[in-house]
Amino acid sequence: MLYHTTWLISKLDPIKYMMESPALSGRMARWQILLSEYDIVYVSQKSIKGSVIADFLATRITEEYEPLGFDFPDKDLMCITEKECESSKEKSWKMSFDGASNALGHGIGSVLISPEGNYYPFTAGLNFFCTNNIAEYETCIMGLRAAIERNIKTLEVYGDSALVIYQIRGDWEVRDSKLVKYSDLMAGLIKEFKEITFNYFLREEN
Repeated sequence: MLYHTTWLISKLDPIKYMMESPALSGRMARWQILLSEYDIVYVSQKSIKGSVIADFLATRITEEYEPLGFDFPDKDLMCITEKECESSKEKSWKMSFDGASNALGHGIGSVLISPEGNYYPFTAGLNFFCTNNIAEYETCIMGLRAAIERNIKTLEVYGDSALVIYQIRGDWEVRDSKLVKYSDLMAGLIKEFKEITFNYFLREEN
């Protein structure tokens, strides 16, 4: 404001009185002294007729405008059933998971695939030190929790970690003390599904 002229537009006469009066007293005088540092020009606001605004808006009407239809198109529809949705949930979903832990960081990711072929990816970063096996368990747990939230009851799980897959299936014994709690947590999540299978495939196919 020090380097530019400020145009003060107002309908209030006291502001005009304060800006243009040569002599003031009290608080009004202090305001005038403080504002005298700036280049302020008082301009009285002109009244605008409502018809002017209406005419201006009328000139800006677009030719492609279409009024919104607020009629309910399915007014004869009495109810909507969830039969089709429920049958879709009974179909088998698929989940692939993978995790990695190295000097650059620790990342996990899983993908849910619906019976219709829709993909739902989930990724996250782990901000604590962990091994590759822990990362694999973390991402598998993340994928299972996402499936449980979507009320998926039939799931085929695929992963390229032989240790995690075979330990979850019970083929291998969990000997690492750091993985015991992960194995117990996985056992609790598996109970939420009606049918679930764990399948191992090569890393090149993941």
